[in-house]
Parts: sequence; structure tokens; C-alpha cells
Amino acid sequence: MPTDLERPAVHAPPRRRRSALPRWLSPVALVAVLTIALLIGGGAFSGHAPTDQERAASLEAQIRCPSCEDLSVAQSSTSSAIAVRHQIAAMIAAGQSDQAIESSLVARYGGTILLKPPDSGLTSIVWILPAVAGAGALVILGVLFWRRSQDLARLREEQP
Repeated sequence: MPTDLERPAVHAPPRRRRSALPRWLSPVALVAVLTIALLIGGGAFSGHAPTDQERAASLEAQIRCPSCEDLSVAQSSTSSAIAVRHQIAAMIAAGQSDQAIESSLVARYGGTILLKPPDSGLTSIVWILPAVAGAGALVILGVLFWRRSQDLARLREEQP
């Protein structure tokens, strides 16, 4: 007869423990972590106001070169881009806000001077329409899947 030392150990399968946390907590925690990461990454908690050089660099990156196709004044070395950079620096030194500087440049060169389209008016449709179309497509797809599952359930009930 084999002794206790010679017998192979029989292990019971591990029992699956039920989590003590509610099921909804994981998605909520994920959303909270992503929100905090986006806030920190976006500079929401930075306490200092931008310097004049930082403001100028930001504006220069958003303003299109008047004589170039798709370059900002920060990227271009043409005389018109240099003139716009000097104008931006002078307006910042005069204490004007970023919105006032952009408005002045739009009044002088037209709306195409901005590389970033405005967030109001008809241009907002360009940003909203794809989101609405995507949401509508998801709703239609959900309805189609729901109808199909209902039809399959009816077929199963009709079979003997």
C-alpha cells in the first residue's frame, strides 16, 4: 500500500469567487481614469498664464500664411508670413487678446487666414453631421439586430 508520501496530491478545482464589486463599477472607473488623464494632458490644471512668446507661437501655428497654400505663418519663411508674425507680436505687446488678434487678421485677409475653422455657423455642421450620421447608423443597426433576434425567437417557438 502506498503511504501518504507516495500518493499523488489531489487538488480540488479552484472555486470561482464572485467579485465583491458591482458590475457597473469597472466601466465607471475606466471613464473616470480617462477623464482625469484627458484633463491633465489638456493642461486643465496648469496654474500659470501663457507668456507672450507662448501666445505668439500658438497664434502663429493657427494662422495661415497669406501667400502659401497650406502652411502656417510659423512654418513659412515668405515675406508675407514674416509680416504677419511681426503684426501678431506687436498686437500681443499692445495687450490685445487672442480673439481680437484673430478678428483683426480675418478682417484684413479674410476667413481663409485661419487654419482652424470657426466653431460656429455653418461650419459647425461639418463637425456635427458625421457624429449624428454615425449615431443614426448605430441605432438602425441595433434595430435590425433586435428584429432579427425576435424573428429567430418566433421561429423557434413555431418548431415542434
